[in-house]
Amino acid sequence: MTKQNISWSRVGLPRRAFLKGATALGAMAATGLALPRPAFAAGGTLKTRTYADIRSMDPAFSQGVVDEEIHAAIYNKLIQYKPGREWGWQLDAATMVEQVDDTHINFALRDDIGFTNGFGAMTAEDVKFSFERIIDDALESTNKPDWGPLDHVEVTGERTGTIVLKNAFQPLWSITLPYIAGNIVSKAAFESVGGKIDTQPVATSGPYLHAGWEPKQKTTLKRNPDWKGEAPVYDEIQIYHIDDEKAAEIAFEAGEIDFTRVSLDSVERLKSSPIDGATLDEYPSLYYVWVGMNLDNPKMANLKLRQAIQYAIDVPSIMAGAYFGAAEPSTGIIAPGLPGHREASLTGTAADLEKAQALMAESGETNVSLTISVLNKSANVTAAQIIQANLAAIGITLDISLHEGATFWELGNDENVELVLNRYSMTPDPYYATSWFITEQAGIWNWERFKNEEFDELHLAAQSEGDQAKRAAMYARAQDLMEESGAYKFITHESTPVIYRNGVVPALRPDGLPLYRYFGAV
Repeated sequence: MTKQNISWSRVGLPRRAFLKGATALGAMAATGLALPRPAFAAGGTLKTRTYADIRSMDPAFSQGVVDEEIHAAIYNKLIQYKPGREWGWQLDAATMVEQVDDTHINFALRDDIGFTNGFGAMTAEDVKFSFERIIDDALESTNKPDWGPLDHVEVTGERTGTIVLKNAFQPLWSITLPYIAGNIVSKAAFESVGGKIDTQPVATSGPYLHAGWEPKQKTTLKRNPDWKGEAPVYDEIQIYHIDDEKAAEIAFEAGEIDFTRVSLDSVERLKSSPIDGATLDEYPSLYYVWVGMNLDNPKMANLKLRQAIQYAIDVPSIMAGAYFGAAEPSTGIIAPGLPGHREASLTGTAADLEKAQALMAESGETNVSLTISVLNKSANVTAAQIIQANLAAIGITLDISLHEGATFWELGNDENVELVLNRYSMTPDPYYATSWFITEQAGIWNWERFKNEEFDELHLAAQSEGDQAKRAAMYARAQDLMEESGAYKFITHESTPVIYRNGVVPALRPDGLPLYRYFGAV
């Protein structure tokens, strides 16, 4: 491996180096965490970990799964994901949801759900407000794509209504209703504070209350005493923000958290030397990891240069060095098992140095020096170091700029970004993958500022295509267009290994992500 050219200007010492000599208590103290010992009995406290700090308790501006893990516990939806190994949903705020044709979905609400802080019972007007505000152009919701062709919600009674779409929308049941955009908020509560909130809920309705947030440390949920549904098991859930899985493993092994995702390089160790009183489970992952290149940055304007980078990156080396063989290379943003998954990518997974060097020569570029921005966690840093060595082989000097979560997740707004090693969460429909790379998302979630008219048309058409073979072909072509732009090199979908105390009964999505409202204890 070539000499590292790492820029520490934004972050100081890397977490990886810090952890080498740190004990569990020292690591927690260094991040400002003072954790009590675990308790497992029903009515106790569950302590878990998330990989990033919250961004918003407003479903219109949620960061993604990090926020939604909290939203799903404090708000209600018409339906929620059903825990288990297969994707499915179950009723939540609704007593009935029925799709009567391609564009009309009738619903009826339970009569026992109320909002906190005196904002009254949940009604169909709250559902209408919650869904329509996300598609309101004036609000500029970052989650507008989740609602696709929503036209309006018609209120037909105090607790009944009809969701009206402009056209058929295949992801409605797998993304929209059971995920972020399906959260129902109080119309009166939101209007009382000007129509939107940030990190402090104004009124909630779920089995848990948002009891506190300590920035960059933890979020605390407490049982909602007014919840009339099935009572949650735990009195309190403490969700600690720990960027790096290695730090989370230290905390778990010290008995200071009860549930966490673990690093892929620890799986074999945890299998061969199990932690007493703990269970390791493995789940397939829908996450996608890629190297993106900012097309609006003049340094990345040369297509031949971008293509040279695509062919120079050796994904198998990243799988071995950063993921320790516990993950497989990906062929795009759509994981195996979902419509549109490609059997092979256009630029392959193994490096083709001969082609990369030829493209570099065709580019006419010399003395190229670039920077790749990376979230400061061990697997990402190692992957970036391998990419650094790959590009050195074709004459490109690559600096690595490490960021903690607070700065990394704001990089989409930075027009000066050159390359980014990125990772997005996912839901079980390809629409959720392509949503973030349309022209409308450029500079928001589309950090590469990729703009392609055919891609946008495919994304729009595929959402309503009922023929699954045709729909799959559309999504495969969309990924071809991403790759042909030279702005993307696909890396992996990872996997999701989790570990938990034997006294905890986790409730997880089929991709291993937690549904806290359904967690149990023995």
